[in-house]
Amino acid sequence: MYAMVSPPDNDVLWARSLHYSHSGSPGLIGVSVGVRQGEILALTGPRGSGKTTLLRCLSGQLPPEQGEVWFNSVPVHTMGEMARERLRRDRFGWIGPEPQLLPELKVWENAALPLLIAGASHRRARSAACAWLDRLDIGAFARKRPQALTRAECQRVALARALVNEPAVLFADEPTAPLHRAERTLLLRTLTSAARSHEITVLLATHDEETAAVADRRIALLDGRPAGTAAVAAAVSPGPETQEGQAACSLSA
Repeated sequence: MYAMVSPPDNDVLWARSLHYSHSGSPGLIGVSVGVRQGEILALTGPRGSGKTTLLRCLSGQLPPEQGEVWFNSVPVHTMGEMARERLRRDRFGWIGPEPQLLPELKVWENAALPLLIAGASHRRARSAACAWLDRLDIGAFARKRPQALTRAECQRVALARALVNEPAVLFADEPTAPLHRAERTLLLRTLTSAARSHEITVLLATHDEETAAVADRRIALLDGRPAGTAAVAAAVSPGPETQEGQAACSLSA
């Protein structure tokens, strides 16, 4: 156990010594990270390395089993479920590898959904959604249903939805995975320009080198740990008689 410590003043999102397991299998092992306002941080590593689990812990979707998560000096890890849900709705954006659009809604309604749920007027939500759709070159599809769009176009709608409320932090979990190179370039260009112009902090999980290259900084994960410490742990492989007293691996960034 350790005393809870407030994060550095210049980090909009900060986590210390996060641990999480999936049905007994380690997902995160002592990972720490800090991200500044407007920074784009890439989380890299192979499938199963802990990237998605880390994003979900940082965004309040998964309460860590151990460790702390702070957003603007507010302890997310002590919040109740409803408070975390409000935080995700009001201050965070999320885009994953699948668009997950609602087929019964028009494209602009899908993009406007976070604002509509938050109680914004129909007119304001539509205006904001269409502005982002225009930036992504799909404004002409605003009145269509998702089934009329290609998968790549649907992914652009998903990005518009993630950005429509101008979140403080955007969590992007392999957002370019289903895209060809040209589509990937367009989506990344919009994501990075939005981050710069609106000072949005971006945590970008990816295994793709070109996607990671847009980031200001990167952290590589392996087996739930920072890649460097995971390699050391694998090389040392201590037996039971040498394990006592060893410190948990962690990363400060």
